[in-house]
Amino acid sequence: MAAVPDIRRIGLIGYGAAGRSCAALLAAETDCRVMVLTRRPPADGIPERVAFSADLDALIAWKPDAIIEAASADAFAEMVPDCLDSGIDVVPASVGALQSPEMAARIHAICARSGARLIIPAGAVGGLDYIAAAALTGNIAVTYTSRKPPAAWAGELAALDLADTARTEPVTLFEGSAPEAAKLYPRNLNAGLTIALAAGFERTRVRVIADPGVTRNTHEIAITGAAGDAVLRFENRASPDNPKTSAITALSLVATALRRYAPVGT
Repeated sequence: MAAVPDIRRIGLIGYGAAGRSCAALLAAETDCRVMVLTRRPPADGIPERVAFSADLDALIAWKPDAIIEAASADAFAEMVPDCLDSGIDVVPASVGALQSPEMAARIHAICARSGARLIIPAGAVGGLDYIAAAALTGNIAVTYTSRKPPAAWAGELAALDLADTARTEPVTLFEGSAPEAAKLYPRNLNAGLTIALAAGFERTRVRVIADPGVTRNTHEIAITGAAGDAVLRFENRASPDNPKTSAITALSLVATALRRYAPVGT
């Protein structure tokens, strides 16, 4: 008698732009079953093999192999600790939530107790393996520069009365540490904190620029250190539903979650 294949189950927190993309990808490209945690389930257009719940306990009781968090830093703080405490691995989009030392310490303690892992995706950037390896020398400096079209920062530029300026020249909105950047812009600077987790917070500087000269969400990483130097540049198409977010982010979340099923992986 042939063995019955295991049913692959992926949980998903959030059904905004990134969450919808993740659910659609999982439904179209995999044989996974998906349960989405959201307060407002859609009335129609639901992908095949996707179910919805407004109850975190129900999602945990469903026993997914992993949960993708694609909501917000607030949702991360409210829900991810309980998921990890239940022994379920989590792939978070809201990496910026870890800018809080208290939250980071709490997550470390929960994972040590439960055996679950918080698996950080590359998100909108790459080269994290190089950065983490170079950081082992103890001699590394990383500068991450985020350049996005002014439309991605419309609210921030208007608040600073710099909208007109940004139409003709680059405007630097922030320069400082990765935790500071993530705290100021929790929804759109997760990449900076992801890089800092690989390099070390004290070794990472972040610049945020609204640049009329770019048409894509552009990420530049300059690395210098004892192991060598590198310059990486990523020009990502923006999500059609959210100009502040790169379309590759949802792809990265799904790819990271699916990697746990691969017999051989990177």
